[in-house]
Amino acid sequence: MGRTTVQVLGMSLGALALGLGLTTIIQRLARRFGIVAAPRKDRWHEKPTALLGGVAIYAAFVICYLAAGPRVPGAVAIVAAASLLFVTGLIDDLIQIKPYTKLIVQLIAAAIAVYFGVRLRWTNYQALNDFITIFWLVGITNAINLLDNMDGLAGGIALITCSFLAVTFLLNGQFEAAALPVALGSAVLGFLVFNFHPASIFMGDCGSMFLGFLLGGTALLSDYGGSRNLGAILLTPVLILMIPIFDTCVVTLTRKLSGRPISQGGKDHTSHRLVALGIPERRAVIMLYSLAAVSGGLALVVRLINPGLVMLLVPVFALAILFLGLYLAKVRVYENPPDGRQTGTILSALADFSYKRRVFEVLLDAVLVLLAYYGANLLRFDGDLPAGQMAVFVRTLPLVIGIEMLALLVGGVYRGLWKYVGISDMIVIARSVLAGALASAAVVFVMYGFTGPSRAVFVLNGLLLLVFTGASRLSFRFLRVALAGPITPHPDAKRVFIYGAGDDGELLMRAILNNPAHHYVPLGFIDDDRRKTGKLIHGCRIFDSREAPELIRAHGISEVLVSSSSVHEGKLDYLRGLGVSLRTMSIRFE
Repeated sequence: MGRTTVQVLGMSLGALALGLGLTTIIQRLARRFGIVAAPRKDRWHEKPTALLGGVAIYAAFVICYLAAGPRVPGAVAIVAAASLLFVTGLIDDLIQIKPYTKLIVQLIAAAIAVYFGVRLRWTNYQALNDFITIFWLVGITNAINLLDNMDGLAGGIALITCSFLAVTFLLNGQFEAAALPVALGSAVLGFLVFNFHPASIFMGDCGSMFLGFLLGGTALLSDYGGSRNLGAILLTPVLILMIPIFDTCVVTLTRKLSGRPISQGGKDHTSHRLVALGIPERRAVIMLYSLAAVSGGLALVVRLINPGLVMLLVPVFALAILFLGLYLAKVRVYENPPDGRQTGTILSALADFSYKRRVFEVLLDAVLVLLAYYGANLLRFDGDLPAGQMAVFVRTLPLVIGIEMLALLVGGVYRGLWKYVGISDMIVIARSVLAGALASAAVVFVMYGFTGPSRAVFVLNGLLLLVFTGASRLSFRFLRVALAGPITPHPDAKRVFIYGAGDDGELLMRAILNNPAHHYVPLGFIDDDRRKTGKLIHGCRIFDSREAPELIRAHGISEVLVSSSSVHEGKLDYLRGLGVSLRTMSIRFE
């Protein structure tokens, strides 16, 4: 093991040094010979940027692999197939080739890897496993290729993926195999120094296709024989590579629903949608890094915890990712379908389905009821259901789903809109969930008496379902706040204070914050009630009205917004006497 550690460390340092040095050289050569990515309408960068950074990544890794790489079964086939894709990508970077040609080469590369025994072992049928593996390798290759759409994004995600793959190999006791992701990650890090925002070089297709195939293939080398549960076999590679998979799904579905070719470039990736929400580019990339780290961490957790907990934890995480995808899919990133084409009938139906959303809500709640009931059983029995309780759970699950879904329907849960959910909606949800939990408990205890099912299960079931349904309804509001970037004021926006820190003042502040087109930058509130002084509303401080002259003078305020039309005229005259104009909020019915 000591020799292996030295070998891994040597490959890491060597790949990093080569990555830094080769990227520097290639960057200069690319600029000298005009091999640059020119700005385009469907691309993110705004200035000519050197290409072929993937050459540095490839050369740094391959040199170290040939010099000191471990002879792990299957590794040679993966590196050779990835090299084929590197050459294909290099040709595409230089003279461009058709998308279907690249796809054919990707299928050939995947077939080579499978022929030499590299495959996912998800089923008991080798032919099916071979098909799944080819689909996996081609899918991950294109996922990383699509992810290479913003400075530092694909390289950073690849580096994080390599880190978790290395840890996975070490946990499996595959110390020699860990050298592969370590060396690849080090080579990527050397390139990432120049590629992080603002990037001075791009990896190009030669880099993204090579990285994608090598990452997807390396994930298949992991030996899960010592794993405690099947979840590690099925979920580890998917979770480690979740972000490229997630981005590909978002891009594919939204382009299809918008009548756009999937292969057509565009500013409609996950990263672009985050920036469209007002998040700075660097922060958007770091947010995706963080999500990749969380997903990779979960991949390690599923190896260690009880299989029953895996079946609860992973679906909850998948639902969180689903909500994020739905929220980002709503962000408007393009206008009409290209060339005036209309979306097909099936796609129109799908779009209408997503617009109505009621069927989706019902299906989602059915899944939440299942997870809540299952989670309640797991919590009650410390993650390990006895055989008798499992039999009760399986038999009563259809009844619980039916009863609690009926309670949600009768209680009026499906009458509200998620976008505007408030306290009153949460009360409706709580009342409906409580009624459903009590009704389902009553039916189950009538069936079994008080000697079979655990009463604590139904208490926990109600609590978990309330949390799940409430969180799902609040998800879009939470994401809107969590993902909100700093609002850039309009050049003509006026800095103002709001007079009146009551309900009307809060409503006015919310209207300004949600509608930058009003061209106001609120600095805070002015109020006569001294008990409110120093407190905050939507992050803005409340000042004593006696401080108004000093505040107006210090901030150069020329306009004050009065939150209510019922303010005493004497107060308005006082404000006018300070040399400011007044505008009063009013709500009129005509």
